[in-house]
Amino acid sequence: MTNPVIISVAITGSVPRKKDCAGLPVTVSEQIEETHKAYDAGASLVHIHVRNPDESPGSNPDQFFAVQEGIRKYCPQMIVQFSTGGRGRNQQERGAMLVHRPDMASLATGSVNFPTSIYENPPDFIEHLAGEMLKYNVKPEIEIFDLAMLYNAANLVAKGLIRAPAHVQFVMGIPNAMPAKRSILEFLIKELHEVLPQATWTAAGIAKHQLVLNEWALELGGHVRTGLEDNIRFDKDQIAKDNAQLVARVAKLCSKYNRPVAKAKEARQILGLHQVS
Repeated sequence: MTNPVIISVAITGSVPRKKDCAGLPVTVSEQIEETHKAYDAGASLVHIHVRNPDESPGSNPDQFFAVQEGIRKYCPQMIVQFSTGGRGRNQQERGAMLVHRPDMASLATGSVNFPTSIYENPPDFIEHLAGEMLKYNVKPEIEIFDLAMLYNAANLVAKGLIRAPAHVQFVMGIPNAMPAKRSILEFLIKELHEVLPQATWTAAGIAKHQLVLNEWALELGGHVRTGLEDNIRFDKDQIAKDNAQLVARVAKLCSKYNRPVAKAKEARQILGLHQVS
């Protein structure tokens, strides 16, 4: 067992609501508590969104900071990753929290159709966000929702706007975007090795595709993402109790593929991040 796997947990997102899943963490205190449980279950990286009081997507940098501080207090060495995603947020708001210097932040490197909208990431805005991440020493997680985004990411590395080695996440199963097909994932990995040969990668499956993407990533040597942002169901008959339940399932699955679960300190080493006290 020589290829440790980082389990990322996306605890909240922008779309699910408590009426859909009672265990969804919305407030700052709920997010800290949920992250702690997921950390104990095996997650070493947490992907953070914040919400407004009405549960709509939030952008308040102070909320991001409060969640980060709680996680750093209760989850030693856990990697904190802020979302710069665009659902319900304007471009001016999407990078405002980077001033708080999380370990990582998401960076989509192109625009893509979502089920009922366009996820807009114009080239100048992408470069602005990448520059802000460089300024605050935040490592991007490059979000690949469609093939062109991979080559756009390689261009950003070539321009010096993203430091190598890069870390990418292949997001599959969103309607109107990249299908959840193993042949596509295998092609993406092959291309990644050509254009960003030192890069690390994660695969994320949306909704019913979450578990099968976890298995493909484990088998193909990548890292995995789970959590209520992407999928609120444990199986076709049950709503997930909480994020920790989904993390525990993936952690158990790792042994099937001879992949040890990376502890937080080891995950930092894998991604080239500094250790924190």
